[in-house]
Amino acid sequence: MIPPTLHGLGLPLLLGAALVAVQILFGIFVLLRPHTRQTSSLAWILIIITLPGVGILLYLVLGEVRTGSKRRRRAQNIQANIRSVLARAWLKSPAPGFVRDAFQPVARLATEASDSSPRGGNRLELLADATHFTDSLVRDIEAAAEHVHLLYYIYLNDRAGRAVAEALVRAAQRGVDCRLLVDSVGSSAFLKSELFRELDEGGVHVTGALPTRITQIVRVRFDMRNHRKIAVVDGRVGYTGSHNLADEAFHPKPRFAPWVDATLRIEGPAVRDLQALFVADWFMDTGKSLDHLILARHRADSEGTTVQIVGTGPGSLNQILVQVIQSAIHLAREEIILTTPYFVPDEGTFSALITAAMRGIRTVLVLPKRNDSPLVSLASRSFYARLLEAGVEIQEYTKGLLHAKTITVDRDLAMVSTANFDRRSFEINFELSILIYDTDFASELRLLQNTYMEDCIPVHPGRWKLRPWPTRLAENLAGLVGPVL
Repeated sequence: MIPPTLHGLGLPLLLGAALVAVQILFGIFVLLRPHTRQTSSLAWILIIITLPGVGILLYLVLGEVRTGSKRRRRAQNIQANIRSVLARAWLKSPAPGFVRDAFQPVARLATEASDSSPRGGNRLELLADATHFTDSLVRDIEAAAEHVHLLYYIYLNDRAGRAVAEALVRAAQRGVDCRLLVDSVGSSAFLKSELFRELDEGGVHVTGALPTRITQIVRVRFDMRNHRKIAVVDGRVGYTGSHNLADEAFHPKPRFAPWVDATLRIEGPAVRDLQALFVADWFMDTGKSLDHLILARHRADSEGTTVQIVGTGPGSLNQILVQVIQSAIHLAREEIILTTPYFVPDEGTFSALITAAMRGIRTVLVLPKRNDSPLVSLASRSFYARLLEAGVEIQEYTKGLLHAKTITVDRDLAMVSTANFDRRSFEINFELSILIYDTDFASELRLLQNTYMEDCIPVHPGRWKLRPWPTRLAENLAGLVGPVL
């Protein structure tokens, strides 16, 4: 018999005990994850404990990178077919690239991640202004004779978006096959807009990538996004970098404007690798194969640059992108400069940066002073103290939101990427990075990074230690959940 004083508490006590038991079981389940994800495992256990019930629901929705068994099998089949087509294409038109011995480890790791080797003979143009990027892309679309392929995370109905749309419609009307793939979440407003209907009615094939469906929430991670930025015109010209199809004013978040980006325009053999990534993503979301377009021949410039395209995603060894970056940091002998809007590094990358600074390498992080994500901003700053103590220079950009994702190493190796320095880019999103094994280009990119630093305020180690304790508390609390951001 239940004592009278406890009679009314029996059910709540039973439910509470059941919730604790479920929390313990989920904690054990989280600890059974791969050893490489221990840091995020500890963060998830903290969330499960501190947010009873809600933490478990969050973990079920966001804790694991689930692509769904059907999609995973389909992606594997598409990738196997793409690899076979690429092997035949490169057999007919080889374009070996030169990579200095010092950076061979980086090239090998990148090849493991993407099945893409360094390609020689490419002509590169660095576009650091949103208007110049849009104008250049529109000119290439106007000159298209066969096809235009665009894949972008965000497409806005602004000056840039309308200029590209008008060029696409004109191209479609003269018989050019125009295909536009945009992320279903990043471009959700565009997919409901009048501009989308104008493109559709104008003969442009428009598709939303990775559509979210509430019915799939248990089987497929709903926030897995296609964050790539790709343009390919006639298989001859390619673009990739951090620009979306949007003005630098970026009207959804105008108070952080201008958004400052960097994109590469490419002519040469590496365009085939960009085409292969687009073809694979288009097939995944439409069921339509464009394999034959990968076979197009590409003209190599005898004095061109060696580059390597690295496409990553949940099903394609994403962790190797982290290892490529860490390898590049460890290979630095004089200097490494890194720019990114979102900096929540994994433990290995954090340690690599500290080690580089402590062995006398000039190690510079260039980050935005004001960030459109307050939580990420706090988490980023939780790393500052240890980095500054080791000798890392931290520069905070003040003239807008620095959105460019770039790395230069010793003026010899450069990387331009769509990937941020956070778990989302390294484990969850589909991303694209390009490695450039060329001293001249690395020097050019470094010059751009220096222009960013001219508009920066350096973080002073002594003053940083004097921050008030509530600020330090908020940063460190955000840092605890940093591994799951």
